[in-house]
Amino acid sequence: MLFVRPLLCALGNSKLRFRNKDFLTKLICNMSEISEGVPSGKVLKRVSEDNEDTAVSKKLKTGDSIEDERKYPKKKVVLLIAYSGKGYYGMQRNPGNSQFRTIEDDLVTALVKSGCIPQEHCDDMKKMSFQRCARTDKGVSAAGQVVSLKVRLVDDIIDKINEHLPSQIRVLGLKRVTQGFNSKNKCDARTYSYTLPTVAFASKDYDTEKAAAFRLNPETLVNVNRLLALYKGTHNFHNFTSQKASNDPSAHRYITQMSCGKPFICSDNEFAEITVRGQSFMMHQIRKMIGLVIAVVKGYATEDVMEKSWGKEKVDVPKAPGLGLVLERVHFDRYNKRFGGDGLHERLEWDKEEAAIQAFKEAHIYPTIVQTECQEGSMISWMATLPIHDFEATATGAQGNEDQKQVKEEVQNDSD
Repeated sequence: MLFVRPLLCALGNSKLRFRNKDFLTKLICNMSEISEGVPSGKVLKRVSEDNEDTAVSKKLKTGDSIEDERKYPKKKVVLLIAYSGKGYYGMQRNPGNSQFRTIEDDLVTALVKSGCIPQEHCDDMKKMSFQRCARTDKGVSAAGQVVSLKVRLVDDIIDKINEHLPSQIRVLGLKRVTQGFNSKNKCDARTYSYTLPTVAFASKDYDTEKAAAFRLNPETLVNVNRLLALYKGTHNFHNFTSQKASNDPSAHRYITQMSCGKPFICSDNEFAEITVRGQSFMMHQIRKMIGLVIAVVKGYATEDVMEKSWGKEKVDVPKAPGLGLVLERVHFDRYNKRFGGDGLHERLEWDKEEAAIQAFKEAHIYPTIVQTECQEGSMISWMATLPIHDFEATATGAQGNEDQKQVKEEVQNDSD
């Protein structure tokens, strides 16, 4: 009651008059009840002090060191990552399936060992707000993958992470971003490349035993680019992925660019690179887009099949091998326009890292594609399966069953 008496005196000396005489009595009673619940000699803590104690307690429970937290506070960043996908079951982690090794498995392990995140975040990636720009399929590589997450900004952070990564995965850059940044949702477009032997565009009667001797003529290259350009714009790509109905709005995707570059010689074989840029892609979409063009160029399907594939009917579309597919870069045009010039945040562009990106591609991605293709002949083996496709509309889709089986076997994700 010690702090009630001064209040009574102050109110008693005041010239204020209360319309309801019972108000003062109720106020004094309530304050008396509060004071009785406080032990003698104790002082009520401020709300901010309670919050601080709760925060410290929470950090201790999650395994965070208070000293580490003060020295290296968690910040929202993006990491630029390059990797060769050979031997991995895609980008996204599959908790509980340790036999299916993914890029994220090795990345998260390196983040823990380098001191960037606590072990608890490794077990539950939501705790570090982890998100990737694109999920890549089994065997697919990336030269410009971007992930967003909260990390402790330890000294020499990029070097320390890379110390615990295999050589076929590298962190090439890091930038601070806004607290609510999500790399998947903020990404405006993705650019992929697909490197393939040009014998893929040979006529169906060509002897594949002479694949190394094949050279693409200029007229065929023009035809290939004409067909690839038909994909530009918005189309219903339900036939280019699995388990998507024709009336599913998410099957509509917007393609801004698709073309094939000039052929080049590597290991005595001729290769070419197809580039495609779009808002987003579904699982197997790019591989099926390329597979259908190859089938048309080789003479297994007619050009009108492409137009038919965007309609409501189910069309049997072949899926090219995943070996040559590479995520080249991701684009954040709207984010850069809004935050890139505010003086606090950097633009999400990687001009300074371009040399490191190119060096990684030449050391790990291109050799893997070329050597694997020359040794295993994945494209030639796949071309041998083209005659089994009828490229006709089907009622329930035998192709849908094939894709479903493929998903189970490879534990695929839902985008290229």
